[in-house]
Amino acid sequence: MPLDTARIHDIPDDPLAAIDYCFEQGWTDGLPVVPPAVKRVEAMMLFEGRPPETVLAAHPATGFECTVHAAAVNAVMAGCKPEYFPVVVAALEAMNEPGFNFHGSTASTGGSAPLVIVSGPIIDDIAMNSDVNLFGPGNRANNTIGRTVRLILMNVFQMIPGLSDKSTQGQPGKFSFCIAERQRGNPWPLIVDDLDYPEGVSSVTVFAGGGFCNVENHGGSTPEQVLTSMADAMASYSCLTLGQSVVVLAPEHVRIIAGAGWSKRQVQEFLYQTAARPVSGLEAVGKFRQRDFDRQHGDGAHPLTEDAMMHRGLSPDDILVVVGGGDAGGHSSFIPSWSRHRGSLMQSKPIGVCIDCGPEA
Repeated sequence: MPLDTARIHDIPDDPLAAIDYCFEQGWTDGLPVVPPAVKRVEAMMLFEGRPPETVLAAHPATGFECTVHAAAVNAVMAGCKPEYFPVVVAALEAMNEPGFNFHGSTASTGGSAPLVIVSGPIIDDIAMNSDVNLFGPGNRANNTIGRTVRLILMNVFQMIPGLSDKSTQGQPGKFSFCIAERQRGNPWPLIVDDLDYPEGVSSVTVFAGGGFCNVENHGGSTPEQVLTSMADAMASYSCLTLGQSVVVLAPEHVRIIAGAGWSKRQVQEFLYQTAARPVSGLEAVGKFRQRDFDRQHGDGAHPLTEDAMMHRGLSPDDILVVVGGGDAGGHSSFIPSWSRHRGSLMQSKPIGVCIDCGPEA
C-alpha cells in the first residue's frame, strides 16, 4: 500500500530527536509517541483489507474524516501492534454510529471518554487483559488500543483540550479507556453472545463513560447485599440520570451472585429497580427534571419503575453487566454515561468482519 509522499515527514534519525519532533508537531497526548515510520504504518494497514483512503468515521461538527491510513498512523504512535488494529477500526466504526453522539461526547464539559469493551476470542489472540488490574497499567493491547482512540480524537478530529474539548476537569480515561471482558470463570453469556454474532466472531462496544467509581463490598454474602452497594453508587445524586450504565463485576462478587443462582438478567432487573431515589430528594438538591420523570414514567414505562421514584436509565436493558478483574477482592466498578439525559448510547460492532453487509461490501 504505497503512501502519498506529501504526507511523509523527514524526521531526525536519532530516536529521541524523532520523539521530540512529534511533540513539536502537536501529535501527542502529552506522553511520548512512537514516530510513525512508513514501514510501520504499512504493516498496520495490512490488518485492514480496505484501501487506505477508506473513511472509517467522520466528525459531524468539525467535518474531519478518519481514514484507514490516518487510523494506522495514530495506532503506530500509540504503540499498537498490527494485530490490534482490527479492534481500533471496529471501535471507530461503532463511535461513528449516530446514537453515540460523536461531537457531544467528545466536546462537552462533562469529561467523558470512549470506553472500549472487547468481548470474544480475539482477547486471547492479542493477549488483552481481563484479569488483575483490569483498568490499570501493564498490558500493551488494552492501553495502546485505548490510547489510539484518544490520539485519533486529538490528531484527526482536532478535539484538543481547551479548544474543542471543553472538559471541566477531565479524567484518567481520557488517556486510555479499554478493557476486555473476562471469560474464565464467567457463568453468564458474554457480550458477544448477547449480540448474537456468528460463532468465533468478537465484538467491541463503545460507551461514552464518565469517571470510574470503585464499589467496595467485602462483607456482603448475598446477591442483594452486593448489588445494593452497586445500586447505591448508580443512584447517587451526582450520577442519577436517564443515561446508560456499565457495571463491571469482580469475580469475587460474581461468585456470590451466580452462586445463588442469579442470571445476568436478574442482576440487570435488580439494579434497575434498586438504583433509584425519591423525587423529593432530587428536588432537595436541585436535580429534579420533570421532563425526565415524565419520560421514565409515561407510556411504555418499564414495569419495575416505581411511582415517585427516579431510576437510573429507562429499563434494565440500559445496564451493561461485564465480568472483569482479578480473582481476589470485593471491588467492582460502575461507569456512568456522559450527559444529564441520554445524550449518548453505547454502540457495538463485530471485529474484523462485516455482518449484514450488502453484496458490494
